[in-house]
Amino acid sequence: MLKKIFAILVVTMLLIPAYVVGEENSIQIKGSDTMVNLVQAWAEKFMEKNPNLFIAVTGGGSGTGLASLISGTCDIAMSSRNIKEKEISLAKQKGINPYEIKVALDGLAVVVHPKNPVSKLTLNQLAQVFSGEISNWKELDGEDKKIVVLSREVNSGTHVYFKEHVLRKQDPNSKKEFSPDALLLPSSQAIADEVAANEAAIGYYGMGYISPKQKAILVAKDEESEYEAPTVENVNEGKYPISRPLFLYTNGQPQGLVKKFIDYVLSKEGQEVVLEIDFVPIRK
Repeated sequence: MLKKIFAILVVTMLLIPAYVVGEENSIQIKGSDTMVNLVQAWAEKFMEKNPNLFIAVTGGGSGTGLASLISGTCDIAMSSRNIKEKEISLAKQKGINPYEIKVALDGLAVVVHPKNPVSKLTLNQLAQVFSGEISNWKELDGEDKKIVVLSREVNSGTHVYFKEHVLRKQDPNSKKEFSPDALLLPSSQAIADEVAANEAAIGYYGMGYISPKQKAILVAKDEESEYEAPTVENVNEGKYPISRPLFLYTNGQPQGLVKKFIDYVLSKEGQEVVLEIDFVPIRK
């Protein structure tokens, strides 16, 4: 009888993973690279208030985070896009009920090297540049240099959003893709670094990554519209044309420690952190 009990205990221990989602004193958060710095800042301040708790934040892209939530290997997924119907269907098959929480707003900055004389473009010009229809800066009153197009990888929510809202102009029938010559980079920081080093490059990322090493392009909806910068004020007022919400996803409505963290994120203090990291709060 004792041998039988021991055997059952051994099998049970082997089935327990190294990380257990829902663990009492820890939260595992995965997903959007755009949101990593913001969520890390939230996590650090939350842990300062709750020193007995641990929050791990890792990137990899929105798709990676949502896949992790669906597979039960994280408590919270960060996503810079809405969850897709096929992801919801797969989640339900696995007994997961994705619950969406909008936590901030973001403007996608289009950036070039500071020495690039081009400083403003329309959405249509951006679509032509990133699809490869315009391939030389001289076509945009710049220097005679081949444009080096930079994009996030396909698993990135930022990649998906930019393709759907800029290249395809939110037309569900459009099949327009990024230029086959586009360099697909693994993170927003990688794009920032490449633009800072390459005078012919153009890329995009969440405006929280803007630094003096890159120049943010002013963007207009069309030639008749005002050119706007990716600033907190312009995103908040709906003036900047490449803006989007940022989300956290949980399995069902947040409970326990996860709820406590989400409540902090949506609190006045949590939304002040959003401003500190150069994103746009959803609550004042």
